[in-house]
Amino acid sequence: MKFSPTVRSVVSQRVAAALLLTAISISCLLAAEAPRIIQKDGRYALLVDGKPFLILGGQIHNSSAWPSELPQVWRSMEALHANTIEAPVYWEQLEPQPGTFDFSNVDALVNGARAHNLHVILLWFGTWKNGNMHYVPAWVKTDIAKYPRVIRPDGDPIDVLSPLSRNTLDADKSAFVALMRHLKGLDSSDHTVLLIQVENESGNIGSVRDFSPAANRLFGGPVPQDLLAAAGKHPGTWQQVFDGEADEIFQAYYQAKYINEIAAAGKREFDIPCYINVWLDYPAAQLPQRQIDQPGIAYPSGGAVQKLVGLWRKLAPSLDAIAPDLYSDASPFYRDVLNTYRRNDNPLLIPETGRSDNFAKFIFYALGDGAIGFSPFGVDQSGWNITGDEPWSAHARNFALLGPMDREIAQFEFDGKLKTAVEERGEATQEVEFGTWQATVAFGFPQPDGRPAPGTRDAHGAALIAQLGPDEFLVTGVDASVIFHLPGKLPWMRSQFLTVEQGAYENGLWKTLRLWNGDETDRGLAFHRDPVVVRVKMQRF
Repeated sequence: MKFSPTVRSVVSQRVAAALLLTAISISCLLAAEAPRIIQKDGRYALLVDGKPFLILGGQIHNSSAWPSELPQVWRSMEALHANTIEAPVYWEQLEPQPGTFDFSNVDALVNGARAHNLHVILLWFGTWKNGNMHYVPAWVKTDIAKYPRVIRPDGDPIDVLSPLSRNTLDADKSAFVALMRHLKGLDSSDHTVLLIQVENESGNIGSVRDFSPAANRLFGGPVPQDLLAAAGKHPGTWQQVFDGEADEIFQAYYQAKYINEIAAAGKREFDIPCYINVWLDYPAAQLPQRQIDQPGIAYPSGGAVQKLVGLWRKLAPSLDAIAPDLYSDASPFYRDVLNTYRRNDNPLLIPETGRSDNFAKFIFYALGDGAIGFSPFGVDQSGWNITGDEPWSAHARNFALLGPMDREIAQFEFDGKLKTAVEERGEATQEVEFGTWQATVAFGFPQPDGRPAPGTRDAHGAALIAQLGPDEFLVTGVDASVIFHLPGKLPWMRSQFLTVEQGAYENGLWKTLRLWNGDETDRGLAFHRDPVVVRVKMQRF
């Protein structure tokens, strides 16, 4: 059957209109999708509006999430080049009287972030904050009979609430549910809020566990069956099953169950990812103020420290991530922690790290390990600079470099295409393997012909390389040069740059600004402190 040109034109227009409507419908569905964390082949991604998103965050000081402080907070986030703000929600402010809720702080944070093109991670300061109970409302603090404290072995109470108390759990859960219900009404379509941190560095500072009469009766009894299954142990009392770690694991068990119930209840109201952050077990020499390496002294007992993260993953399935707070710039320790928390059952997220320049290079290690986010702490100008007055411009430099392509980096990570090289003292040159290609990364400048790379004074150099195709790469770095070569051959032997394009991503598309050649390519691609990204095509001959 033949149609006239007019009929064919009408049909074509209708087909085009149908395809457009389909595309719009798919786009709307993606936009309506709440943030979630997904896994593929052992790699994780945080999906925001249906696409992988990299958190380049800044956590503000504990007392900065008040409307009076927010003007300087927004200026600080802009100076950091962050795409996400981490800010606390205070139980004592949210629920000043039982059942009476004040969401003014939350609304100011979320609406203000939205106006400044920022996403938000909210930190629930509820039962625990830094191993204490300091942010619970006064009506909880003063009613010790209803909301009991942890009791030390000597019988004295401490300023930590017991996770064995049903009253305390129900009160915290009620407030958290109210928060999540409010957020659903405030943000269910905009997706400004990405994640919720449930509690803060939970556990006991001051006692390894609760030694109240009720806790001691439980401790003297059999270990619960779900914990035996999670730990792969045979039945017995706590002391019989766990020996010298029995007290700490007792605390961890009831704490994990407590937090899991709160997270599950909140997600039934507003189903976005929930995580916990962890005060780590540091080597004693790295924390001189707490040189006794014991749970309850060196770190909050019961938290998901390195040795317990696997157990926590099984006991608290409603949590989407267990995330380490990293405040040691000792590179071997930092890298070991990244490796510990990057698990097949746990996405890697760094919700707090030091803000000084010493910590800046670790974002490249984290990205190489597939991290979904990285956030230095204390980055607002509130004056509460408990970390001191050290220089801290390097995080802003890194975020300015990575921010314009945060979506692309997140996708490269999820697809397993991204690798990094990070300078360490005595390692001024490194090789990065890409199968049929290798990249030589050399740190520091100048790099005279025929001489070893000098490295940088404080070993801060880094390079990031994503493989876009068999012979195509995206390359950037900080105080580093990068040159590609065939395995077993020197650069320029049977290979060469076909093209080197300096450019940037705009709305997901690569835009070329200029071509590099000659002095800009003959000795490798040089990246100093200015944010520069190039796209490279290699050729074999």
